[in-house]
Amino acid sequence: MDREQAYRELTKRVKSPNLLKHMLAAEAVMRELARHFGEDEELWGLAGLLHDIDYDETKDDPRKHSLIGAEILEKLGLPAEVVYAVKVHNEAHGLPRKSRLDKALYAVDPLTGLIVAGALIRPEKKLEAVTVEFLMNRFHEKSFARGAKREQIAACSEIGLTLEEFLAIALKAMQEIHEELGL
Repeated sequence: MDREQAYRELTKRVKSPNLLKHMLAAEAVMRELARHFGEDEELWGLAGLLHDIDYDETKDDPRKHSLIGAEILEKLGLPAEVVYAVKVHNEAHGLPRKSRLDKALYAVDPLTGLIVAGALIRPEKKLEAVTVEFLMNRFHEKSFARGAKREQIAACSEIGLTLEEFLAIALKAMQEIHEELGL
């Protein structure tokens, strides 16, 4: 499945513009991480783009989220690595994250929200106004971007990145698609 087909499948199932933007951001960050690590950019991008494909269906039952998504992706013929990474990005299932792809997607998921929150509290409300230093300073503030699970973001260490490196890679990726994100 190519990116265009994946996006069509996604938009059939996900109607929330903000959720679609989250998945576009996750795609961009995953692609940038793949470039950084010399991994398959298309594969990693698809994992980011499709990781919440079931969210509209499962938002009221977090125990089903990502399990249904993995089933959808398997039926669509996505590679097993993508299906598994999507399945294990939801920690509610207690499944082990084995590959670098699995671990990256897990850490990226909440990070996009932290970065968006950083843009939204700036007077400009633009990603270009956000810096890594700004995000590092806000990271430990409990009242800032409460939904962005810090321990999950900090799992970037499992893929060999410091928090600062992870923030830099993610911010760069999201700044590159700022128009699509409306920021």
